[in-house]
Amino acid sequence: MAYSARIKYTTQQKEEMWDRWQRGESLSAIGRAFDRPSSSIFGQLSPTGGIRPPPRKRSRLGLSLSEREEISRGIVNQLSRRTIATQLGRSPSTISREIKRDGGCTDYRATQADQAAWDRSHRAKPCKLAGNRLLSRAVAAKLQLEWSPEQIAGWLKKAHPGDECNQVSHETIYRSLFVQARGVLKKELIQYLRSKRAIRRSRHSSPKEHGLGQIANMATIRERPASVEDRAVPGHWEGDLIAGSKNSYIATLVERHTRYVMLAKVKNKDTESVVSALIK
Repeated sequence: MAYSARIKYTTQQKEEMWDRWQRGESLSAIGRAFDRPSSSIFGQLSPTGGIRPPPRKRSRLGLSLSEREEISRGIVNQLSRRTIATQLGRSPSTISREIKRDGGCTDYRATQADQAAWDRSHRAKPCKLAGNRLLSRAVAAKLQLEWSPEQIAGWLKKAHPGDECNQVSHETIYRSLFVQARGVLKKELIQYLRSKRAIRRSRHSSPKEHGLGQIANMATIRERPASVEDRAVPGHWEGDLIAGSKNSYIATLVERHTRYVMLAKVKNKDTESVVSALIK
């Protein structure tokens, strides 16, 4: 049985992927840009629920690679931890923990210790709901009643005025649902959201903002003549398409003056099928 090779994306490609997602592009559109299937793009965005992870950066309080190299040289020269700490302007306990955590005096290596520190800093940070189980259960109960996160956040403000410990923003609720690494709200609660999306998309990032999904050179209904608007002159028809179950469709034509209605069953909702039925 043949297995396809796993697709690996560079850091720059991942950044571009997130930029396109936040601009409102669909998974299929992003996939076409990278010549990859939409499922591959979904695999990159879904671990964080479609929410862009914040850029990672080193803490200014942590040891740098150059400091760890000085620690390594100090161990080779058999300097005491207190002497190394004095040279670096650090606390002796900081140096002691660093050496003990990364192999001790015999196996300490500056590069490996620096990479290990970077990996440890990637652990998930606890959110507000994780530290307040009563609040978490209250949010889960309201979600099961099909309340939106915005409604829940507003209700908590009214129920606990001035008590920020028992209040939470709607964005925190969304993040706790879609970023399962937080381990707070169960993924099954997503089914109670009105959007039914598997991953989060900002309501401010819509494809329509960038002209996607719109008809080119479209004439709006507001531009029709006054004679059509007041239904005074016969002969003006208004068309629409009704979609039913099991991919069934009916095209409608209404004469605006007499309200005479004509119906035509069409096989598909594509333009050619609908136009052909209307012409017939």
